[in-house]
Amino acid sequence: MHDIELSEEQVMIRDMARDFARGEIAPHAQAWEKAGWIDDGLVAKMGELGLLGMVVPEEWGGTYVDYVAYALAVEEISAGDGATGALMSIHNSVGCGPILNYGSQAQKETWLERLATGQAIGCFCLTEPQAGSEAHNLRTRAELKDGQWVINGAKQFVSNGKRAELAIVFAVTDPHLGKKGLSAFLVPTNTPGFVVDRSEHKMGIRASDTCAVTLNQCSVPEANLLGERGKGLAIALSNLEGGRIGIAAQALGIARAAFEAALAYARERVQFDKPIIEHQSIANLLADMHTRINAARLLILHAARLRSAGQPCLSEASQAKLFASEMAEKVCSSAMQIHGGYGYLEDYPVERYYRDARITQIYEGSSEIQRMLIARELRHYLV
Repeated sequence: MHDIELSEEQVMIRDMARDFARGEIAPHAQAWEKAGWIDDGLVAKMGELGLLGMVVPEEWGGTYVDYVAYALAVEEISAGDGATGALMSIHNSVGCGPILNYGSQAQKETWLERLATGQAIGCFCLTEPQAGSEAHNLRTRAELKDGQWVINGAKQFVSNGKRAELAIVFAVTDPHLGKKGLSAFLVPTNTPGFVVDRSEHKMGIRASDTCAVTLNQCSVPEANLLGERGKGLAIALSNLEGGRIGIAAQALGIARAAFEAALAYARERVQFDKPIIEHQSIANLLADMHTRINAARLLILHAARLRSAGQPCLSEASQAKLFASEMAEKVCSSAMQIHGGYGYLEDYPVERYYRDARITQIYEGSSEIQRMLIARELRHYLV
């Protein structure tokens, strides 16, 4: 990638993340996948390098530069390991972001610096077994009793659910108000009644702990309400742009790793007396992969620049996420094809890249939701 559009600081952050990913993440990714867990020491190092507080200003212990630097760093970490990229992106966007934007002074002082420096990891408990993209259709309930919020319900697909020390939990506080009856709460995961039921066995990003959680008479102080009562849906939706930029960058990183593996293999593998990269059919595949990767990066950086400037970018972030996630599956599939039968074996990383890429079309809003949002914006599009 050419650096002509990047500042010196953005290049420095990207290169730091790249060196870290290549030296300390990629060599261990396969072992972490088999263990179903990212090494604790690695996560601590990510905190020390500032990779876990990239959306948080320095005054709260973060390393915020802009969303371009953040997207570049997520791409690099994800190129090292998609599961580690997932941890980083989710922790930054929906772990730190809601507290930064809606937390009280006391809540920020208690949690934000610890989260931004990686001393604590956050998780986001919104999805339920019956409610995914329909975020307002929650059954989890929170009742205020004697100065305590008592929460009961079940959450599904909680990324970082086993590792997290703090959960942002969404629950209905006023059922008669419909969408306006949803609120958000800060729930330390060691609170009695907060139970991690299981870690899910997934197709990909297996080292990322994705969990089902039950809240059974889980009681937190009244002061743990995040933002105003009834503003839960707004809080849940507020980080969509940043979250989708992060997942788009994750998809891009996985795709780029697959492309680089395929390119190296095509240069080395000899068939019919010449490297297979010299066969036009393989060269064409690689050309298409390279083009799609660069197109995705431009969409991501455009959305990131708008986000950094404080401009609305819901459609742009959705376009970036939609294109990058679907591009990643195509590129990883082509990488497997170039490897032939070897690409189907666990001995080669392209098999893992293909599995890891698939989730990016589903979480942080499925491709169907992204298309719906993009189409909705077109109602106001000026020709």
